[in-house]
Amino acid sequence: MVEAMISPSTLLIFSLASIALVVVPGPNNLYITARGISQGRAAAVASAVGVETGTLVHIAAAAAGLSYLIARSAAAFAVVKWAGAAYLVYLGIRTLTSGREATARTATGQPLHRIFLEGVVVNVLNPKVILFFLAFLPQFVDPAAGSPALQIVVLGMTLLLLGLASDMVYAVGAGTLSRLLRGRQKPLRYFSGCVYLGLGVATALAGGRTR
Repeated sequence: MVEAMISPSTLLIFSLASIALVVVPGPNNLYITARGISQGRAAAVASAVGVETGTLVHIAAAAAGLSYLIARSAAAFAVVKWAGAAYLVYLGIRTLTSGREATARTATGQPLHRIFLEGVVVNVLNPKVILFFLAFLPQFVDPAAGSPALQIVVLGMTLLLLGLASDMVYAVGAGTLSRLLRGRQKPLRYFSGCVYLGLGVATALAGGRTR
């Protein structure tokens, strides 16, 4: 049924284009790397899974047409953008100001379910992902080939799996680096906090029509 809707050649071209996109470091990769460097490999993997779980929300929204509505509504786009920016800034400030408490959490391990949920929220509130799904996926949808919504789901899941593979590479790399730098929690905490703040600022400055 999928092959009848999306031709193998289209799926191949989409996959190659997606690989070219996911291998380039982006906000999600930086977020996962910062988490892994400060809290280890397990935290980075939990963040990666959380981020891509958030992608499921974007896939559903794109298939339902919500991404289009949000991208075209200045008010709705602004709410998502500023909520995402505020959340990232909150994570940055919390990381930078938590002091000994953060060091203790790093040593004992922050609950993975909380790290997972934070990854979901970070991705769901990323307005650039909404615009990406709006601008990129429809280029490979053929209305004459069947349900556009189902085609978006198939393409979105393909992108999700490729993105998860890329995220895992960053997660494992960051976790390895964290182990090499073990005992230097304070500078690692500052690094992670600054990354979160930088991502928050980048989200706040995101234009209404850019990826």
